[in-house]
Amino acid sequence: MDDIATSTLFIVLAVLIFISAYFSGSETGIMSINKYRLKHLVKEKHPGAIRVTKLLKRPDRLIGLILIGNNLVNIAASSIATIIGLRLFGDVGIAIATFALTLVVLIFAEVTPKTLAALHPEKVSFPSSLLLTVLLKFLFPVVIVINWITNGFLKLLGMSPQEIDEHNLSTEELRTVVNEAGALIPDRHQNMLVSLLDLDTIKVEDIMVPRNEIFGIDVNDDWKYIVKQLTNAQHTRLLLYRDNIDDAVGIIHARDALRLLMKDVLSKSSLLRAVRELYIIPEGTSLNTQLLKFQQSKERIGIVVDEYGDIQGLVTLEDILEEVVGDFTTTMKLTPSDEVKPQPDGSFLVDGSVNIRDLNKEMNWDFPIDGPKTLNGLILEYLEDIPQTKVSIRLADYPIEIIDVQGNRVKSARISPKLKKKKAHA
Repeated sequence: MDDIATSTLFIVLAVLIFISAYFSGSETGIMSINKYRLKHLVKEKHPGAIRVTKLLKRPDRLIGLILIGNNLVNIAASSIATIIGLRLFGDVGIAIATFALTLVVLIFAEVTPKTLAALHPEKVSFPSSLLLTVLLKFLFPVVIVINWITNGFLKLLGMSPQEIDEHNLSTEELRTVVNEAGALIPDRHQNMLVSLLDLDTIKVEDIMVPRNEIFGIDVNDDWKYIVKQLTNAQHTRLLLYRDNIDDAVGIIHARDALRLLMKDVLSKSSLLRAVRELYIIPEGTSLNTQLLKFQQSKERIGIVVDEYGDIQGLVTLEDILEEVVGDFTTTMKLTPSDEVKPQPDGSFLVDGSVNIRDLNKEMNWDFPIDGPKTLNGLILEYLEDIPQTKVSIRLADYPIEIIDVQGNRVKSARISPKLKKKKAHA
């Protein structure tokens, strides 16, 4: 080293720091690259993506290679910096060189390249993977020996580098990815994708038409009244029952009734012969499962029953699809907009029968949905009693005033905007 000029040593030191920056940036860039975009680019035959994917198949070898290179370079840089320090400052130059080299390496070989790689992982990792691939072949024996030793320690801890995480996303993680997509996915498409993910958590009883709102025809009624109901019906499929909805006969399609009417053979007996067997759905069935069952059975409507076999409501294929794409314009079902009336003071007059999930979706509120399905049920559960009119409560931080009570149910209530929680002071 005595024959090498100090200026030359400075140049060599700068080159070593540059190489150290290359290894540091390469490590961060490859490890922080988006794995799903990488898979997409591999399908597109992107050469850089293919090289990076091959390197990531054995991350232990990749990390071993990068650390071998980085440590060799840093040790060499430290030796050269020490010689330069001794030449310029004597014995005290060792301390000066240590401090100065640490600062330079941190700024130019660690923080800056790693930050740059984290911000632009593809631009860094794809070009650098070319040299890393060559170095891995050249230093493969050394990498294998070091990995053999380190993998032995990992096995003692019950871990194996061969057990690579496949990066499978949970439903919640996938929901976060969709929500964070921003302008890449239009808002409407984002809502549809999130709704699809929610189908597993939503049950049929959450969206069904409750039994008290089911439009059905009592076959024991006067025949003229039955014909009137058939001709004025706003649904294509109607439930037929005897005296009570629990004694359901089946489903009649308006098309079948019209066919009988066209043939002039429409009567109670012919109507009963034309009914289709009831399709029964347990109330705990998830929408995702029920959608598949509708598809397999070629059904479009089902009767929801509880554990005792009592009819609780009715759900259709359209109801499930509306959870994904939103309400169809042809639906006859009331929407929260029909049951929520804005008031001059900023509050809202809400019908007690409104579905909580629909209310939350329409108004961007967050009433709990893991209990009662309607506002009336939610209030009764909270109070554990039938309230009187003009009673005010605070439920889920929403001020609610009971406006009208009929029988054993809350007919309407006034809901004010949610109160902000006070921050706790230390």
